[in-house]
Amino acid sequence: MTTPNKVKIVEVAPRDGLQNEKQFIPTNVKVELIDRLTQAGFSNIEATSFVSPKWVPQMADGAEVMAAINRRPGTLYSVLAPNMRGFDAALAAGADEIVIFGAASEAFSQANINCSIAESIARFEPVAEAVKAAGLRLRGSISCALGCPYQGEVEIASVVDVARRYLALGCDEIDVCDTIGVGTPVQVERVMKAVTEIVDPSCIAGHFHDTYGQSLANILASLQAGISIYHASVAGLGGCPYAKGATGNVATEDVLYMLHGMGIETGVDLDAVIDIGQWIAGHLGRKGSSRAGNALAARQAA
Repeated sequence: MTTPNKVKIVEVAPRDGLQNEKQFIPTNVKVELIDRLTQAGFSNIEATSFVSPKWVPQMADGAEVMAAINRRPGTLYSVLAPNMRGFDAALAAGADEIVIFGAASEAFSQANINCSIAESIARFEPVAEAVKAAGLRLRGSISCALGCPYQGEVEIASVVDVARRYLALGCDEIDVCDTIGVGTPVQVERVMKAVTEIVDPSCIAGHFHDTYGQSLANILASLQAGISIYHASVAGLGGCPYAKGATGNVATEDVLYMLHGMGIETGVDLDAVIDIGQWIAGHLGRKGSSRAGNALAARQAA
């Protein structure tokens, strides 16, 4: 299969990137982050989540964030909403896309939400119906698609099964997520090949964490499998609150540097993203984990 010549980057730093930060990030900083990402040219930004503040206190100001951002026509602002209460809040906030999430690992599902994979996805049925009735996009994320912190290996058949269930719900896009960052390129290629047998490759996204330093190699393997949508987080922000040791999402700057070097179009301004990464890392009081971002920023400062 030929490598795509154009790729969509879903910028997840405002939600997936910030949700694990210990200190509460002020609402105005979250808004500025989203506005700057919008200006940098991202066509899809994961803005916030509407879940119980008890579980994810960092996202408690989701409605305020969505009300304050400067939206650009043609940009999708996605939010996580796992239940009807979350959907109602997301709809009121003007979300363009609703994201639901379930695991491909039975052990992960039982440990975190105390039910089976099938039961967890059945719970999304009313949400999916409401999303479709409202004319919004629906995205389904498959967590632990390449490994689980509880059971270890995850069978490819289980990933395909979740993808099939998401299709039945009417998902417009399906994310294959390496939640704990254990996947390797050959494994990724096998999983993507299996999922593309039932889902159009143009509707599949790769979501990789860089715990073991495999993210860029895994993206390359996915590109070769015909996947043209990738999630990334500026400055490499993020992690997983339920997966011990999982580091941040692959850094957007690193992904853009690689893709642009391959002659693949993204529509995103790398220089602007480098500035954003340095700015948000500075606000958080630490250096960002993007190698390309830090190297290019140092070169600009020299």
